[in-house]
Amino acid sequence: MTVGFETHGAVLVVSIEHPERRNAVDSATAALLYDAFQRFEADAALHVAILTGSGGHFCAGADLKALSEGDRRPISDSGRGPMGPARMRLSKPVIAAIEGYAVAGGMELALWCDLRVMARSAKMGVFCRRFGVPLVDMGAIRLPRLIGQSRATDLILTGREVDAEEALAIGLANRVAGEGEALEAALALAQDIAAFPQLCLRNDRAVMLDQWALSEEDAIRLEARLGRETVSSGETLSGAAAFAGGKGRHGAF
Repeated sequence: MTVGFETHGAVLVVSIEHPERRNAVDSATAALLYDAFQRFEADAALHVAILTGSGGHFCAGADLKALSEGDRRPISDSGRGPMGPARMRLSKPVIAAIEGYAVAGGMELALWCDLRVMARSAKMGVFCRRFGVPLVDMGAIRLPRLIGQSRATDLILTGREVDAEEALAIGLANRVAGEGEALEAALALAQDIAAFPQLCLRNDRAVMLDQWALSEEDAIRLEARLGRETVSSGETLSGAAAFAGGKGRHGAF
C-alpha cells in the first residue's frame, strides 16, 4: 500500500507513502490517490481533506524510474489525470501539507489543493522541465491562475526552485510552518474550516471555481442561485440567530 488514510474527526489525512523515491507517483499510486479522494467526496462525515507525504517529502512528481521500466499512464483529454486526482473537481476543500520537495507532478498535486501549508524548509518547482516531462495535471493552467502569468512563466520556463518564503510572497503558499510542522498546521487549519456551516462554505467555493469559465452575468446568476440555496437551507437563519445570541462577537468563532 503506497497511500495511507487517517481520520481526525471531520478531517481526512491522505498520505503518499513511497519515501524511498521521495513519494514519486507511479500508476498504482495514482489510482489509489484517485480512489482515496472519491471516498472522501462520498463520505458525508468528512468535511476537509489534507494531502501530504511521508518521510519528510510531499511528492517528487511522476515516478520516472518506474516510467523508464515500462510503467505507462495515458494522457487522455478527459477523465483521471496521470498523477491521479489532479483533474478531480470536489465539492469539499483539500489542503496540501508540504515538507521537503513538492516538485514537477508533485507541485501539480499541491496546486490542485485549495490551500498549501509549507514547512519553512520545503521547496516547490517545475523540476520536470529538466527531463522533458510535460505538465499534464493542470499545472500550466492552475499556476498562472494562482500567481499570475508573469510569475508562472518564470517558473514554467526555468524550472527553478522556489522556497517557502518566496512561495508565500507570490501567493503559491498560504501558510508557512516550522520544519516538520506542516501537517500539524494543516490539521489546525482544516479543523477550523470543518467547523463552519458547510453548505454555505461549499457553495461560495463553487462560485469562486466556476466563475473562471463564465461571463460576469452568468457568474452573478450562479452566485445568486447558490446564495438562495444556502439561505433556503436554514444555515443563514441559524447563523443569524447564533450571532444575535452572542456567538462570533469581536472576531471570536
